[in-house]
Amino acid sequence: MNDWVNAEQHVERAHEHYDAGRWDEAENELRRALSLNPYQAEWHFNLGLTLEAAGRNSHAADSFARAYQLHDETGEADAQSALYAAINRIRAGKAIDGIEWLDRADQLDASNVEHAVYRIEALASLNRHEDAEQTFYLAQQMDAEHPELYAAMAESLMTRGKHDKAVWCLREAARLDPTLPRVQARLAEAFAATGRLERARQLYLRELRKDPGDIDTLLDLGELLTDMRRPEEAAEKFRRVLELSPDHADAHFALGDLADRGNDLATALVQFDVVLRLDPVFPGARRRLADLLLTRGRDEDLPRARDLLRLELRASRSGPEEFAAEDLEDLGHLLLDADLARDAAGVYRVALERRAGSHTAHHHLSVALLEMGETDAGMEQARQALIFEPRFVPAMHNLAVAHMRQRQWMRARYWVRRASRLDPDDVPIRRLRMRLRVRWLAGMAALVASPVLVVLRGVWGLTLGRPLRRAAHG
Repeated sequence: MNDWVNAEQHVERAHEHYDAGRWDEAENELRRALSLNPYQAEWHFNLGLTLEAAGRNSHAADSFARAYQLHDETGEADAQSALYAAINRIRAGKAIDGIEWLDRADQLDASNVEHAVYRIEALASLNRHEDAEQTFYLAQQMDAEHPELYAAMAESLMTRGKHDKAVWCLREAARLDPTLPRVQARLAEAFAATGRLERARQLYLRELRKDPGDIDTLLDLGELLTDMRRPEEAAEKFRRVLELSPDHADAHFALGDLADRGNDLATALVQFDVVLRLDPVFPGARRRLADLLLTRGRDEDLPRARDLLRLELRASRSGPEEFAAEDLEDLGHLLLDADLARDAAGVYRVALERRAGSHTAHHHLSVALLEMGETDAGMEQARQALIFEPRFVPAMHNLAVAHMRQRQWMRARYWVRRASRLDPDDVPIRRLRMRLRVRWLAGMAALVASPVLVVLRGVWGLTLGRPLRRAAHG
């Protein structure tokens, strides 16, 4: 009896902590109660709610699953426990498991349209959009007036780029339930994607009138204002986020981006540095900060820039699925700028595995190889770039430089002439053309032992410089 009373007291205290938003304390009390009586399905369900509120969806799903199993063992299977287990599996990125739990919920209550809402979300996350659409139409036959059904379908449509259809779905959702969380903000995002930026701005403002402290909406509006080239207003929204949540890394990153766009290097450096102190693995922050340090060009900045890039390089190897081919190419450019050509070459090879046929990746790999002194391999990559983009002048430039280093003058002239025909005003090509003329004059002068030979040799002796990295950040 004492254990039962103690367990009930722990549950009562857990309710108090939950109502006050003290999730850790609520969890501790519920776990103490369950240690005394682990067969109470309701307590497992309450633990799931607590973990869900704390954002620990995977653990929450386990608690809801345990509640379902306990109900099932007593012959009173609970559709709500199955639904909540499904929702949290989906939010934890386990959509397939979530669908299996939705199937169990459907077996117990096939008329609940809410099951279809989360099924659409799960199917969309798996890129099974046709199945999601079929689920939507079937659910409409049960309840054509369910606002969340339209909102869920809109997410699938926006993922596929069908923004006009998403606008219609979100309008229906807003008509059916104007209080639906962030429905105006989602509608604003859909309008922005179709180029109707002013309409999107108005809808974000409408959402903020309902909830002035909605951080997600403030961030979205700030990004929209950035796209609308209204940086002062955008910065005001991001600063408002920091008033509400001073340690919000996204807001600091956005302010750093604005400062970078406005050529305020000092402010951008401070903001990106803050981002990394708040979140050392914030996507793209290491690259942005390293880029700014390299741009500033101080000798004392180079070691830190290299350290940041090496950390990013290790991250790209340990979690490659998080790095798109564009991210890898950007990292490669920065490694080249930091004189880490060998690391850059490795990155470009991985980028080419992800996106075969990228002439820019072949070109930059050729740059890295040439800077490493691997001339033949570098030339081969430059030729590969020209296979995929025959009019790519920077690759021709680098082939000409490589041939000049090998004293293969005729081949160098061939590439210079070919590039000149494509772009007669290209400055690096004009310089190479001038160098080849100087070399020819030096050869002629040698025949007559002219005193001009000394001058011409001096000009020719100037370094050819690095291979051309044209459009490295384009």
